[in-house]
Amino acid sequence: MPNYHFHAEQFKPNVRLLTIGAALSGVGALLSVTGAALVATALATAGRRIITAWETHPVEMASRTARQAVSASSAARDAWRSNAS
Repeated sequence: MPNYHFHAEQFKPNVRLLTIGAALSGVGALLSVTGAALVATALATAGRRIITAWETHPVEMASRTARQAVSASSAARDAWRSNAS
């Protein structure tokens, strides 16, 4: 039967390698967060630039679409009522 007893004095990791690995992991995480922030900034800037280039404001487009939906809905309702009689 194998002996699986663990003794703490047998486990001696290389502290220098652990320190370097932890430091590199921290630097990598910081670079990742910085990269994600730069990507988000670039996308937001591009989106703002596209929206400001539109001839009509997004609020105006939304209200026009809402009016079209109401008009289509009432036309469909009227068509359904005229076919029901």
